[in-house]
This record gives sequence, C-alpha cells and structure tokens, in this order.
Amino acid sequence: MKQVRKARGRSESSRRWLERQLNDPYVKRAQIDGYRARSAYKLLELDDRFELLKGAERIVDLGIAPGGWAQVARHKAPHANIVGIDLLPTDPIDGVTIFEMDFLDDTAPEILTNALDGDADLVMSDMAANTVGHKQTDHLRTMALVEAAALFATEVLRPGGTFIAKVLAGGADNTLIAELKRNFKTVKHAKPPASRKGSSEWYVIAKGFKGRD
Repeated sequence: MKQVRKARGRSESSRRWLERQLNDPYVKRAQIDGYRARSAYKLLELDDRFELLKGAERIVDLGIAPGGWAQVARHKAPHANIVGIDLLPTDPIDGVTIFEMDFLDDTAPEILTNALDGDADLVMSDMAANTVGHKQTDHLRTMALVEAAALFATEVLRPGGTFIAKVLAGGADNTLIAELKRNFKTVKHAKPPASRKGSSEWYVIAKGFKGRD
C-alpha cells in the first residue's frame, strides 16, 4: 500500500484522499482503459446487471463532468445521440453534445430537449450537490437534484425508457420512490462494486417508463 507523507500546506483530509486515490484499483484501471474517472466502472457494472444502454439511441447525461459515464455510453451505444450538462467544464468527447450550465436553470430542460431531437431512451444522473459537511443537509440537497432529474426524465423519456440516478444515505426517500413507481414499471436500488465501501451512495434504477398522460 502506498502511503502519502504529510506535507506543508496539505490538509489531513487531502492527504487521505490522495492516499486513497493512489491505492484504488479502479483509478488504476481507468488510467489503463482511458476513462476519465473511476465512476465509469459504476455505470459499466450497472449496465451489465440492468442492460441500461442496450439499444439506446438517445441518452441524456446529467452531471456529465468529467465525462466517464458519457465515455461508457459512447462505447456501448456508438450510434446514440448523447447530450450532457454540468456546471463544471468538461473536455469534449467525440459524438457527445455538452452544455456547461446549471441543470436547475429554467432554460436547461428545453436546451437539452432540443439537442436530443426526440424522446430519450435513457436519462442518467450522477449528480450530487456540493457537500457542506452536515449529513442531513447534504442528503436533502442531493435528493432535490434527484427529484428534479426524475421530473425531467418523465418529460423527455419515450414509453419504456429508463432513468438511473445516484442517491445518498441508503437510497431514495419514500416520496420519490412512490413517484417513480407511479411512472415506471420497475424501481430498484443497487450499489455497484465500484462504489467505495465507505460511501453512502446508491443508485436507483427505474425501468419501463409508462408514458405521459
């Protein structure tokens, strides 16, 4: 195991993060496989289990930066129209349309929809709010993003489409689950092996969108 020594100007939390990165097998695999982030393997593992990308022709990636999920989507669905959005800058990816803006901006849904040019097969969200260190507040802020993503999914998905999103603290809350079950045929939780054991993140997978009334 590689250990990182304390250094002037480096906080203890930064030292632990760097040490964890250096010893993370998924970080090493991402470097070898050409993925921008270890999170790519979370989507790969979830896709192996739930076939999220099979036959997908239009895909929305909410919280696209740094681009690992979009890279996987491009590899698994090479002919799909992939549209992504993030507050953070994201280096270009061949065949992917990227918008650098806040998904919660009032104009974002229309911009994404126009770029998609048709109903989506898959809406995927790896978004999480910036943490403030207060567990309950962090959870509420991230769940607000998930709820916004779920609402957007019901507005752009084709009948039979799929929605996947990161949730915290063991899963989505009851209100969100009830809403997803009303709009999708199946709703499940999963924690892919690539998610760190100490992480509170899970993923909610909603398949079989019932369509808009």
